[in-house]
Amino acid sequence: MDADETYMRLALVQAALAAEIGEVPIGAVVVCDGEVVAQGHNRREIDHDPAGHAELLAIRLAASRLERWRLSDCTVYVTLEPCPMCAGLMHQARISRCVFGAHDPKAGALGSLYDLHDDHRLNHRFDVSSGILAQESTAMLKAFFGKLRER
Repeated sequence: MDADETYMRLALVQAALAAEIGEVPIGAVVVCDGEVVAQGHNRREIDHDPAGHAELLAIRLAASRLERWRLSDCTVYVTLEPCPMCAGLMHQARISRCVFGAHDPKAGALGSLYDLHDDHRLNHRFDVSSGILAQESTAMLKAFFGKLRER
């Protein structure tokens, strides 16, 4: 198993934790120099926070732990394609790469609706790899929303 799959599996564990507390199952992991420095999962409902997205929480924790806001040596792994807010934060944090599982055709900002990672008008661009364990990410989201519809 390659490193991207290994770290994405950790993000899937975080997504499962989100589902356990009634949150949309999205998980994120921040890796710097081959070491996991932060993990997070959605907490919008629990914290009553519209910014409580998995990747935002993980990036903020990584910056705090590393005691710097520039995360140019870090990769963010997230189970669902980041929204404009989270992709914007990745731009602001100067991350080097984002790896995501499932595409988000309704809100994805790293290829589906927008290409914030590769917009030449911005002062920072970063690499993106998509589709890593996408089936697992999609299955978790479908199961979660299927249960909601049953209610």
